[in-house]
Parts: sequence; C-alpha cells; structure tokens
Amino acid sequence: MDITPRSRRQLRLQNLAFLVLFLALIGLLGWLAQRHYMVADWTAAGRNTLSQASSELIASLEGPVEVTAYARENEALRRHIRELVGRYQRIKPDFTLDFINPDTVPEQVRELDISAEGSLVLRYQGRQEVLANPAEQAITNALYRMARRGDRWLVFLAGHGERDPAGEANHDFGDWTRRLAQTGLKAQQVNLAAAGAIPDNTAVLVIAGPTTALLPGEADLIRGYLDRGGNLLWLEDPGPPHGLESLAEQLGVRFLPGRIVDATTQLFGIADPAFALVTGYPPHPVTAGLQATSLFPQAAALEVEPGGPWQSTPVLETQARSWTELGGLEGDVRYDEGTDERPGPLLLGVALTRPLDAAPGAAGGEQRVLVIGDGDFLSNTYLGNGANLDLGLAAMNWLAGDDRLVAIPTRIAPDLSLELSTSASIGIVVVFLLLLPLGLLTAGLTLWWRRRRR
Repeated sequence: MDITPRSRRQLRLQNLAFLVLFLALIGLLGWLAQRHYMVADWTAAGRNTLSQASSELIASLEGPVEVTAYARENEALRRHIRELVGRYQRIKPDFTLDFINPDTVPEQVRELDISAEGSLVLRYQGRQEVLANPAEQAITNALYRMARRGDRWLVFLAGHGERDPAGEANHDFGDWTRRLAQTGLKAQQVNLAAAGAIPDNTAVLVIAGPTTALLPGEADLIRGYLDRGGNLLWLEDPGPPHGLESLAEQLGVRFLPGRIVDATTQLFGIADPAFALVTGYPPHPVTAGLQATSLFPQAAALEVEPGGPWQSTPVLETQARSWTELGGLEGDVRYDEGTDERPGPLLLGVALTRPLDAAPGAAGGEQRVLVIGDGDFLSNTYLGNGANLDLGLAAMNWLAGDDRLVAIPTRIAPDLSLELSTSASIGIVVVFLLLLPLGLLTAGLTLWWRRRRR
C-alpha cells in the first residue's frame, strides 16, 4: 500500500482515537474498581477467607463493631491488621478500624493494660476486649463473648474464708472477675448458712478455697446442686477439704497430701520451690488456645478414682521433675523415695463431664465440673503471670457452656511451598529458558526480514 499524506493523516487519527479510547477504558475500570470489587481466595486452605463460624457470627451481629489497633508506624504490621480486619469488613461494612500510635497515648495504654504492639481493642454494644495477638480465632471468640445475650451469674461460695470475688487483696479474685464481667459473666456471693439455697440463676458455682469447714447441711446443698445438673468450679488449696469430703467422693476425686514442689522453677529464676509450672497442655477445649506457661503457687495434686458416672479428662499436669512434698520447704528440699510422696508428672486439674440425663430431673445436655488443686493462680497477685488469665477465662467459658468461644479452627496452609519433580523442572527450563526466547527471537528476525524486503 502506498503511503500518501491522506493515508498518513488517517493513520494518525486512528492512533489518536485508539489512545483516547484506551485511556477512557482505563479510567472507567478504575472508577468501577473504586465502587465494586471482587476478592478471590485461591489458597488451598482458604486462609485469606473467614471460616464459616466467623462468617455466620459476623452476619448475625447487629450494630457497629469498632476495632482500635495500637501499632506504631510499622507498615508491615498495619498492613497485616488491615488485611485481617478487612475479611470482617467484607461481610459487615460497619466493622470499623482505627490505628493509634501507643507512644502518643501512654495513659490509655496503661489503662487498657496493653503490653504488646499490634494489640486490638474491640468494642461492641458497650463491651470491650483487648487482644494481644491479632488473629481470626481471637477476634471471633471475643465477638462471641461480647455478643452473649444477657448476663450469666457465677455464684461464689462465701462464709468459710473463701477468696472474695470482688476483693482487692492479693489472694482475692477482683481482677479476674472484672475481666469476666466484660464478657457477660457476673459474680455474686452466697452464704448457704444464711440463704439456705443456691440461687436458681446460677450458671456456675465456684468453691474458691474455703479455710474453715462447711456445715454438713451446706455440703448437702452443694451435692443437691450437682444432682440437679449444676456446673461447678472447685479451686482447692493444699490441706484438708474442709467438710467437702462427701463432694470429693461424689465426683470421684481425691486430693493428695502435701504441696507440689517443682524443681523446674529454678531454671526460671524462681527461688520458692512451692511453685508448679505447666508448660504443655493436654487436648481439651479449656486449654485449646493456650501456648504460654501457666504458674501455680502452693498447689495440691489430684487423682481420679476409676469408674463412676463422670468422664474425666486431665487438663493440667505438672512437669516430670515435680513431686508432692510432705515436709517443710526450708533448707534442702528433695523427693524422698519410699515415702508417701508422689513423683511427677502430677495431675493438677481435671475436667469432669456426664450426660445431664444421668442427673435426676435433668433436661438433657452435658454437666461440667472443673477441679483444680490451686486457687492462687487466679488471685490478684498471680493472674498476670503467663497464661493464667487466659486459662481462667477459658475455664469459665467452658463451664458456662460457651463451646463456640473456642470452636474457630486454626488455619493450616498446605500450599506454602511448591515441590516439582525432576521432569517438571526440566520441562519448565526448556519451555521458559529455551523455546520461548527462541520463538520470540525467530518472530522478531522474521518480521525484520520481511520489512527489509519491502
């Protein structure tokens, strides 16, 4: 074709029209992308998508959810939080996220007890929770707790020197019950000698280390509560069971004499030998999310009698270097073989369950009891050590029947690495390093040769 001035102008106009239309198309696509978007998760485990349990919960929430992330100007950390919260925002548009530099609000950080950068504060319908580790499981469980309808009452036994659930003394539970109240679990006390009955609205009865003996009638009231299917948390310190021998027999539990001594604590710089460490946890809903070590001062070991209507599951066990010390803790303390002292590992906490149909007058479901040979680990002094607080919260949620709080599975990604066979690797090398470059070179040379012939 002959190139004339007219054909050259037409060609330029066509190029200009193409350029204008192309830019208009790019602008239109950008405008549409600002208003509509689509997300596709191609990972094998769908790790960039919320689990079904999380999605169902978010879809059922009414009202806005506010998330505040306390993170410095760390773009990688903030991007991770945005992507995580973005999964919730795709389902619930009023799931908002704000960032605050913790260095600019030190008083607020102390008030919220924020100890790790990247901590999240979730607020929903007047309740709030602080999460140190931003993850789907933690966020969804926190939302479950805050969305809990109505209040559950935890009834603490009183009148026998038990720990005060609202007390501020070192051995009391004020800090623990305040954290429970933020999740809808409220505490009250009952003196059975005065009240004569356990309140009907009791979600969980708590026996927190009585120091004087209960009256036989009070023990009978507790046993009757169990017979009717009530849930129980029994925190018993070393020493006699103070009138609760019949309750221990009913549960098939026996407290071993002496205190647990753990030689492992010396490795952590703890001079007092009467501390027991739990570094690993048997599989159970109460301990499913625990990773840190929990600390138990002045603890008693348990053993479970075989048989009976209860199904027992160990939840806390001490180290192999522990034992039950029957003597004093002064001077050289060591395990005395051939005596009544028991070597570790020792059972420190056990979960007991039975079908509620097994309880007279029960309406169905599962009755739950948790017996732990220590109450100090939840006291104001030791609650902040290791995983003590998480253990205390998880234990009460399980006893209150909120299984869904720990039901969000941890995603396991099987597609993080690509393993190719030898033939596949050779094929990729031949195609992309030889055939494709040769093809492009051949096409280029052919085009150049044809133009030279014109």
